[in-house]
Amino acid sequence: MSLVQALGQVGNLLRQHRRGVLLCMLVVLHLTLLAGGKSVIGLMCWFVDVGLFILWQPFVQTERRLDYGNQLLIVLALALGAWLFGWWMLIAWVSVLASLLGGRVMLINHRPTRLFYLLAFAYLIGAVLVWLVPKVVPDPALIGPSLEREFAWAAPLLFLGMFLLPRPQEVGWSRRGIFDFFYSLFIFLLISVLVLGSLAFMLLEKRLYFEALFRTVFSMALLLLVVAWAWNPRPGFSGVGVFFSQYLLTIGLPFDTWLRRLMDYAEQEQDPDRFFTEACERLLLDLPWVVGGKWSPAPGMKAGEGAFGKKSAYWQEYSNRSLLLTVYTRHALSPVLVWHLQLLTRLASEYYLAKWRARELQQMSYLQAVHQTGARLTHEVKNLLQSLDNLCYLMQTSGDGDAVQLQLLLRRQLPQIGQRLHMALDKLQSPIDAQNDSGASSEAVAADAWWAALQQRFAQKQIEFESVKFEAGAQLPVGLFDSVADNLLHNALIKQLNEGGIQVAVSISPDANTLRVSDSGSAVGEALVWKLFRSPVASESGFGIGLFNAASQAESLGYSLSMASNVPGNVCFELSKRNPV
Repeated sequence: MSLVQALGQVGNLLRQHRRGVLLCMLVVLHLTLLAGGKSVIGLMCWFVDVGLFILWQPFVQTERRLDYGNQLLIVLALALGAWLFGWWMLIAWVSVLASLLGGRVMLINHRPTRLFYLLAFAYLIGAVLVWLVPKVVPDPALIGPSLEREFAWAAPLLFLGMFLLPRPQEVGWSRRGIFDFFYSLFIFLLISVLVLGSLAFMLLEKRLYFEALFRTVFSMALLLLVVAWAWNPRPGFSGVGVFFSQYLLTIGLPFDTWLRRLMDYAEQEQDPDRFFTEACERLLLDLPWVVGGKWSPAPGMKAGEGAFGKKSAYWQEYSNRSLLLTVYTRHALSPVLVWHLQLLTRLASEYYLAKWRARELQQMSYLQAVHQTGARLTHEVKNLLQSLDNLCYLMQTSGDGDAVQLQLLLRRQLPQIGQRLHMALDKLQSPIDAQNDSGASSEAVAADAWWAALQQRFAQKQIEFESVKFEAGAQLPVGLFDSVADNLLHNALIKQLNEGGIQVAVSISPDANTLRVSDSGSAVGEALVWKLFRSPVASESGFGIGLFNAASQAESLGYSLSMASNVPGNVCFELSKRNPV
């Protein structure tokens, strides 16, 4: 077995028996106290205690190999400790050990393990107050009754109880060197105040040691009670906790100012990539510990990518659903700064993702507008082609005696067809406007002229046009009635061809406010009726958008397209003008 493997096994053994190392450290510390702060034996025991502390300490892993710089630093620390070795140095040493244990015991959930560390913490506090502080009192007459003998004999019993406590089933807490820095610092300050306060009461008021210690503990308890009340007072006003939380949110840059500037950038810049770059360069780089960063889409997601600032050896990743942000810092961040930076980047990422989705929705809306406009106009062109086919059929089948009537028909129909083609081309150039527009012309023509032209267009079809006598001055919107009539008659003729033998009839009211197209075929399914005028439907002979487009045109011009009857033998569609409210 090589030396490296042996050292690795020793490291694993120490990690698995960290409690045992701590217990040995406390036993050696007790021997140091018994030997005295001015003896060579006590100094040698303290060296051993420091070595055990290096094996137990929660900062550096036991398997890590120290370089020459770290080794030199340890040697200098031991030399300084040997030079300053005495009761005051031991007080500082034991106070540091107590603060480290106190900061770690709060993070342990296993009850026997927590009791183990609490007993160790109690021993260190007892060592400071019962054994060490009386050694540094200038006037021995103020010490009073001594408890050194009781402490010297009670400590081994305490160590035995710690040794007999059961170990946890999972040694995760004993393996991990986690401790809370703020708890440790707070406990160290409390111990320092306790020691110095007791000495102050003894020297200034000439009190005995234990009486001065009681006064110090009582004063500290009263002060902590006041601080606890001021942290979250009940009468209804904010306490110290609010200001402390506000301080955590304003590390390096005020949170409210940061948020206000972020909102200003979001209003000024609509492009998501430029917004995020500008926000990061002007806001994150203002933080003293941030030097740069980059962002990219999360795996399987769609988002932009970019970078700002420069890279460094320290970085922190933040994942926000579809965005992965990496922030480079000047040094390794503490947990508080990591949380603080996560809050700031989360806000910026939410704005970025919102702008990215808005752009995606805008593109989807444009594509949808192009699709719907193209479908509408294709259907309209289809109707125009049908009208042209009817005119061509009339020209081919008419004789010399019908030349005058045919000329009048072409004079009326061709300008309307040309106008509708021009409107279609205009809508193709601006699909968004065409989507919002109904597509129907509101130009009014005489009802009798339109009715005669419609009969002439479909004169060769098996369609029955009812005779009507229009009221004087009756007019109708030619674009709407052309579109609706073409759609309804085209569908009726297809149905006539498929089912055979059915009759198709067209009627219009004398005031030209109602147009009806009916047939004697089968009824339309209930599920299809509900969709006819509300959305495009599946069609075998077209795009399924004709009636939906016609209903939209009618709605925009104050008309309504509906199914007046839907029974076998009488299927009727009706275009009627709505009564003004």
